[in-house]
Amino acid sequence: MPAGKPERLHKVAFDLPDEIADWTHASSERLWTGKTSVQMEVQVRNTPFYVKGIAFGDIVRVRPDHERREFAFEEFVSEAGHSTVRIIIKGEDARDTVEAMLRSFDCSWEIDTTGQLWAIDVPPHVDYSSMRTALLRVADEGKIGIGEDALAMAYHDGLTLSDSDR
Repeated sequence: MPAGKPERLHKVAFDLPDEIADWTHASSERLWTGKTSVQMEVQVRNTPFYVKGIAFGDIVRVRPDHERREFAFEEFVSEAGHSTVRIIIKGEDARDTVEAMLRSFDCSWEIDTTGQLWAIDVPPHVDYSSMRTALLRVADEGKIGIGEDALAMAYHDGLTLSDSDR
């Protein structure tokens, strides 16, 4: 891409499973993506709120959905080393604590329109084990719920939450 020219991004629809679609009242989540050198493969350029197994920077294959007139997710190709963690704010006093913690770990995040659901991008350089411990402390106080929606392969061993997502 020529210097100074902004990256051109495109939305891709990721269809949601019924159990997620029911509570989100949406059948799909649309994520920003950027082109790669491989036709019909794109790089995810934002952090998903609802799509599981996908993180910022991941490469995915898409297909044209002529009926909806958009591109739709077909399959995961490769990870970029980022992780996606989702938290639900349960107590108003948790916001400042969580925000300070995420800043200290050099993470970025998006907050949904309710202000309760946060989609957190954990870059590869972050010590996720330490960050996870800090998040679990806040969760144990009942202030947040946690979902580890797309952990990079480097973090898979020994890092699982209970079914309740705390």
